Amino acid sequence: MPIRDAKPFVTLGTNAAWPPAASGRAYYSPIMRRFAIPAAVALVAAGLLALLAFGVAHQGSNSSIDALVARGDFPAAPHAQTRLPFLNAPGSQSLAGLRGKVVVVNVFASWCGPCKAEAPMLEQEQRTLTPKNATILGVTYLDNSDASQAFVRQQHITYPVVRDVSGGFVRSFGATGVPETFVINRQGRITGVWRFQLTSDWLRRNVQPLLSKRS
Repeated sequence: MPIRDAKPFVTLGTNAAWPPAASGRAYYSPIMRRFAIPAAVALVAAGLLALLAFGVAHQGSNSSIDALVARGDFPAAPHAQTRLPFLNAPGSQSLAGLRGKVVVVNVFASWCGPCKAEAPMLEQEQRTLTPKNATILGVTYLDNSDASQAFVRQQHITYPVVRDVSGGFVRSFGATGVPETFVINRQGRITGVWRFQLTSDWLRRNVQPLLSKRS
């Protein structure tokens, strides 16, 4: 919250008359100054603490999810109950509906060059995941459906793709751009976060260990 500037303390010279002339200035005795200064410091400190508490309470998922995953304290996937419409099929899908599967959530857009580069890798990975009760789940972000559908056709994508119409689902993961990828275990918890173009090494290291775990 804003802290207003305190009015300056005014002292009178030794020859000044009492009471002070009606100049609009206030007189503060040394005793008053002794108590006023600590009070002002305390007010500033309280304001800073309030701002800090507000910042912590409103910390974005971007930093919090990344930090939790980095230290092995895997958070539950946000908005798991949110049902997103399929891009090119009737119906919708939620992460809660995929509980029990290993899910690789890939956020992409048709206009994104790195998204196009990583699409063949994801499609190849889907062939490995399907028989092991796992799947890629593509999520379009900041893209129109016609362009997304053309992208899916051109890249021969067979894994399910849903549309985040409002952008709220993607933002709940702290995503601010594309591509971004999140690995979710069979219990619905995020175990891997990658906010860049995918590499096969990262995908293998973060997905393979989960496939052998049935529950």
